[in-house]
Amino acid sequence: MYLLGYDIGSSSVKASLVNAETGKTVASDFYPKTEAEIIAVKAGWAEQRPQQWWDCLKHATASIMAGSGIDPKEIKAIGISYQMHGLVLVDKDKQPLRPAIIWCDSRGVPYGEKAFGALGEEKCLSHILNSPGNFTATKLAWVKENEPELFEKIYKIMLPGDYVAMRLTDRICTTVSGLSEMMLWDFKEGKVADFLLEYFGYDADIIPEIVPTFSVQGLVSAEAAAELGLAEGIPVSYRAGDQPNNALSLNVFNPGEIASTAGTSGVVYGVLGEVNYDLKSRVNTFAHVNHTNDRTRLGVLLCINGTGILNSWSKRTVAPEGIGYAEMNDVAAQAPIGAAGVSVIPFGNGAERVLQNKEVNCSIHGVNFLTHNKSHLLRAAQEGIVFSFMYGMEIMEQMGMPINKIHAGHANMFLSPLFRNTLAGVSGATIELYDTDGSVGAAKGAGMGAGIYKDNNEAFASLEKIEVIEPVAADRQAYVEAYALWKERLMREL
Repeated sequence: MYLLGYDIGSSSVKASLVNAETGKTVASDFYPKTEAEIIAVKAGWAEQRPQQWWDCLKHATASIMAGSGIDPKEIKAIGISYQMHGLVLVDKDKQPLRPAIIWCDSRGVPYGEKAFGALGEEKCLSHILNSPGNFTATKLAWVKENEPELFEKIYKIMLPGDYVAMRLTDRICTTVSGLSEMMLWDFKEGKVADFLLEYFGYDADIIPEIVPTFSVQGLVSAEAAAELGLAEGIPVSYRAGDQPNNALSLNVFNPGEIASTAGTSGVVYGVLGEVNYDLKSRVNTFAHVNHTNDRTRLGVLLCINGTGILNSWSKRTVAPEGIGYAEMNDVAAQAPIGAAGVSVIPFGNGAERVLQNKEVNCSIHGVNFLTHNKSHLLRAAQEGIVFSFMYGMEIMEQMGMPINKIHAGHANMFLSPLFRNTLAGVSGATIELYDTDGSVGAAKGAGMGAGIYKDNNEAFASLEKIEVIEPVAADRQAYVEAYALWKERLMREL
């Protein structure tokens, strides 16, 4: 008995087959092997063709089915993880009307800012828990104003994962979690945000049918089965955006539990057990995968743009030429905690939500030409990334979320002992590293949705813990002082 998970990213689509009894991955692959095309007709635009996701999914599916040699009838459920906040528009024939406007497209910003002012900050924050911002609802506002003839042809709006599920099952539906990331779910009223639809002039009929995150959301159609080499009738029983799904992959379901990633950008995603929001909208709040009207489970998301991208910049620009990341980490570790007074403000990758969308760029402080060298700069860069995480986590703590344990995948910057130890040291939290990824999590989510697993604990009983990093008490004060100096220097930039 097997479970199939898909992760629909903006750079590739990954597919994984998981043995439902053992929880082990038996086959995994991704496509394309080079980064998928993102169409940027103008600066600030980012689009992808939905057919591209489907074509990549077909290639990845073919690879894992051939590699595993299993009978397609042994697959008992399918789950989908997907890039968040995208906008897919289809007509009555379920055909895309235009390329999807994806998460990193910024043309919705002025529409979100205008709506935030016109509707009132208190109204937006108390009902949708965020500013309308640059999310799906405001991307649609751009279409309405700039492509009015196309807008009139819209039958349904969807997220990327909804589109893939439609191609698999021929059924159009979405989830409360999905609507919350569109900025179209009213948490106060427990329904679609009618006031936002009215403000933007959207007909409620464009909203897809709403289904539970964990449920049989459709069955693989005969057409999709033939195209993919799968068996007809397999239930699609789970879908979630990539960050909620990453938390699920790390078995993060309950209030106070935290998941983190540190790739090109960095994310801290924590679960909150009560409806709350940041008054300055510096972090985003969505319905977590297990949220219901009767049991509040919100995912509070902190995103730091300048994470792995600063680390790669440091490797190219500061580190000795020709060395790898592991060797660069060794060089950085030669400097003491706090990098002997050097601080790096890491916000050099555009406007930062945590800074209220200010663009302060990266800056380096406290360098002495006689005493500092590459090791101090490299350590200060990694510490600066961690301190930006801590700055955001303090906002999360003010919202009522204790941060005592951080779950993370054993990947990207969490491979750096310096990064891990600094995060544990400054936050006081224990860090647990696991061997998992989004497509594997989606497969296990599908097992929950299909009733193969009774709960998350059974689904993730086989989750492999690779390492535990505890804060070192003797180093605590040094980390606290280094962070205080970093924060003081950040305040000057703001």
